[in-house]
Amino acid sequence: MSEDPANGAAADPTFPLLHPRPEHGWLNDPNGVCKFDGRWHLFFQWNPESTRHERIHWGHISSADLLTWRVEPVALVPRPGQPDSAGCWTGCVVDDAGTPTSVYSAVSDHSGRADVLLARSDRRLLQWEQTEHPVLPMPDDPRFTDVRDPYLFEHAGHRWAVIGAGHRDGDPAVLVYRVDELTDWIPAGTLFDHSDPVAAELSAANVWECPNLFRLGDRWVLIISLWTAGAGSHPEVSCLVGDLELSDDLQLRFRPRSAGRLDDGPAFYAPQAMTDGDRVLLWGWVCEQRDQDQLAAAGWAGCLTLPRELALAGDRVSSRPAAELSAAIGNEIAADRPITASAFVARFDRPGSLSLDGVDVIALDRSGEIWVDGSVVEVYPAGAAPYTTRAYPGAGSAWTVDGPARVYAMTISATASSAL
Repeated sequence: MSEDPANGAAADPTFPLLHPRPEHGWLNDPNGVCKFDGRWHLFFQWNPESTRHERIHWGHISSADLLTWRVEPVALVPRPGQPDSAGCWTGCVVDDAGTPTSVYSAVSDHSGRADVLLARSDRRLLQWEQTEHPVLPMPDDPRFTDVRDPYLFEHAGHRWAVIGAGHRDGDPAVLVYRVDELTDWIPAGTLFDHSDPVAAELSAANVWECPNLFRLGDRWVLIISLWTAGAGSHPEVSCLVGDLELSDDLQLRFRPRSAGRLDDGPAFYAPQAMTDGDRVLLWGWVCEQRDQDQLAAAGWAGCLTLPRELALAGDRVSSRPAAELSAAIGNEIAADRPITASAFVARFDRPGSLSLDGVDVIALDRSGEIWVDGSVVEVYPAGAAPYTTRAYPGAGSAWTVDGPARVYAMTISATASSAL
């Protein structure tokens, strides 16, 4: 089926309005989550030309309030003859002595090999200059066929980078480098691998990709996305809580105390977190659950989750929608009749369920919230991991809430609606 990227969101009841994304094209991993001069910037893997995962650019949106998003010009583009000719893949954005700098995986083919490139920008993050020479070439190590997705953080007076690695016939790992200068990557050991006893609690995978490492409360949190060669299973993201050990020779090791899933749903993958003052916010990729012909007809695929605020509960990480989203909650609507609003939140004080056109979508076995936006359903059970899934309404579809819930319509501003 031919693809028309102009189809976009027009009159499409499945298209989300509160979850940020452009009106057309393929979208996957969030990248480069950052805040400069009071404005939030989100980048993401984007193919503006079709709904297929190919020729990946860095799309860009920005917001002053985490609620109303503005689509910005594309940031990074694949360049013929350069290390990123086949795509500008996942990475992060850091403030390098006042200069916003992207640190990203550049791929020239689809073998699993990737180099790390830099791109520097102005303070508005609108003009980007991509470099041509890798600051970290693909490691020459037979243990790994796949290495990708740098994520930078600070600890003990140094700047560090973690990067995901693995072998399509072997075991995964997270590597770590000391990068006090972005052009000088000094190996600092294997941060975490399958030899750690806690790793046995994780599902089998060939590559641990999109690693995030950050401090939360008095612990360190490592998030890894589990990739399996020839994967037919739904995506899975693990979250480990523990401590960092720094040796005298500046080798860094993560010692986990616990492991669990960051999201229990079938449509959540490749998140990225950012520390914002005394809190940590996180976005993930909301995957599709429809086939390629349906995606081509819609003209768009994938979106980002709502911003989630992370907290530590013992040795487990909890998530809730960021406080700023409360400003989008509007008038209460009847919970005992079919709901035709395109975006709403249902708050349960006891177990309940949600269905679409008579088909069960999700059941809560406790109190919690269900956020619905177009075809995106994010569930936040009290004391349990979130659950992200999809349900695709058609023209004239209606949602039904069963159980003791109060339902509120979401108010989407004209600016937000037209921008997305």
